[in-house]
Amino acid sequence: MSSHVLSSMMEKIRLSKFLSQQGLCSRREADKYIEQGWVWVDGERITELGTKIHPGQDIKLDEAARAQQTSRMTILLNKPIGYVSGQPEPGYRPAIQLVNRESRFDGDETPQIFRISHLNGMAPAGRLDIDSSGLLVFTQDGRIAKQLVGPESEMEKEYLVRVIGMASRHALGLLNHGLSLDGEELKPAKVTWQNQEQLRFILREGKKRQIRRMCELVGLKVTGLKRIRIGKISLGNLPVAEWRYLGPKERF
Repeated sequence: MSSHVLSSMMEKIRLSKFLSQQGLCSRREADKYIEQGWVWVDGERITELGTKIHPGQDIKLDEAARAQQTSRMTILLNKPIGYVSGQPEPGYRPAIQLVNRESRFDGDETPQIFRISHLNGMAPAGRLDIDSSGLLVFTQDGRIAKQLVGPESEMEKEYLVRVIGMASRHALGLLNHGLSLDGEELKPAKVTWQNQEQLRFILREGKKRQIRRMCELVGLKVTGLKRIRIGKISLGNLPVAEWRYLGPKERF
């Protein structure tokens, strides 16, 4: 075994960072679990923040931590135009206002009974601009938030984009790979014509107003944008301004 491999195995890492890297929880959640004594390393309860461990050690979460995780809700909303995803400025309406007992989708097959407490700590996992519509995810679960919008996330997001103008074969090629925004080269995308007025975009990143800015660079003007899929979860037949719970067996 090389000395480089041995040294990397010997190198210690913060316990909270390791738990996050393993997808067991977010860094913030990990710190809370450690403070509450809900993390075990090699059979020993850890309560000190900043504790470092070797990646090869046996790490387990307490039953209390796992129970808390399974009780956390994730909500799928079909956001209409005119609502903002996160905290709004004065005069703007936050999309979370649409999540209430009356606007729940009749076709929601989850047995979960809606409770106001399900909105506590509910945060959007990703953006959808005020003039865009479609699938917006709200979650109380740090693991899902990290999976969708974490710095290492490669989650596919699919959009239908109505445009004015026609893109040449070269321009379409640039939309797929070859454009830069904010001084950074964009990751490869999958962009195809859906019909004469609509493009289908599949992205693995989400810069601010990325699709609209990409289209501008090749001479297209976006007149409508709708997100229809995140990972394995599709918008499906969820009506505009209605929501449903993420099912217990559904995974992004």
